[in-house]
Amino acid sequence: MSIAIIGPAEIEAMIDREVADYPTDTRAGAQTLEAFQNARRKPRLVSVNFSGGITQKCYSVTRPNGDYRVIYLPLAGYFSLCVESDFGPLDIGVHGPAIACFGSV
Repeated sequence: MSIAIIGPAEIEAMIDREVADYPTDTRAGAQTLEAFQNARRKPRLVSVNFSGGITQKCYSVTRPNGDYRVIYLPLAGYFSLCVESDFGPLDIGVHGPAIACFGSV
């Protein structure tokens, strides 16, 4: 079985679709989307740490807010909320759509 790895342009298109479909009919929804858009960045390659001492090259899609940032995991095909550490972003097991990961904290 082969894994299709996507690049920055495809990641941005995925996020653009999420933004277009994100419900903003509540104040909380509108605020979450606005905060996500303010933190959003062009996908940037970073080394992400996983439990067991594993590291992978992944794409940061939001700026760190001091404690967290959203990362796209190309081998898994989904987004992750990562906590900032002295050794770089650390996957904490919160996975799914980019905005949902972002809004979980």
